[in-house]
Amino acid sequence: MNRRSALITGGSRGIGAAAAVRLAADGMDVAVQYHTAQEAAERVCAHCRGFGVRAEALSADLRDARSLEALLEQLKERNLSPDILVHSAGTAFYGLLEDCGDEAWDDMMGLHLKAAYRLTRILAPAMAWRRWGRIVYLSSIWGVVGAAGEAAYAAAKGGINSFAKSMARELGSSGVTVNAVAPGAIETDMLAGLSDDDLSELRREIPLGRLGRPEEVAELIRFLVSEQSGYITGQVIGLNGGWTA
Repeated sequence: MNRRSALITGGSRGIGAAAAVRLAADGMDVAVQYHTAQEAAERVCAHCRGFGVRAEALSADLRDARSLEALLEQLKERNLSPDILVHSAGTAFYGLLEDCGDEAWDDMMGLHLKAAYRLTRILAPAMAWRRWGRIVYLSSIWGVVGAAGEAAYAAAKGGINSFAKSMARELGSSGVTVNAVAPGAIETDMLAGLSDDDLSELRREIPLGRLGRPEEVAELIRFLVSEQSGYITGQVIGLNGGWTA
């Protein structure tokens, strides 16, 4: 069997970086998409190459259709046709709905949901032709239960959940599985704006009494893209320490 290859969006930091390293440790070639953090993406790739695999840092603005087309060309130039897509790129908007204008709303939808749609349209046909593929979208607990003060983010992630279920039905007969991972509170940049008191209160609300680690999310992703997960598709899988928000 040929070596599998994976495209990880948002791979320069957080969960995306952890996923890239974990898949490389399993012997997969990885393409690490970044937008502006080239140095961080190159560091992730250097780490991945330590496992004896190919690792390429590729720049793209996931909000822009032409930039995504250019990303596809970069993959072709490097003779990479991903069997696996991990769409991990994302950011959040904090504020009440009355403070969330069209630009912020469109930004959330573009980066999270529309990028998932575009990436899947680009990559899924080749996976279907090969009769094997794995797609994992990073969702959030907020996409499951909703979030006051993060309505745009929650709506985008909720859309990803429905999109994953729809694509699982559409691509299942082609041997391609599609799932979403919905983490709770994870130690990433997304929590950087919280005070120590806020973090302490958050830990008290979580039955396991701590925040999750990016590496723990990466382990779940690793399983979902493995050969052993072929009967798991159309699922939104929580990883939240028992926290139901």
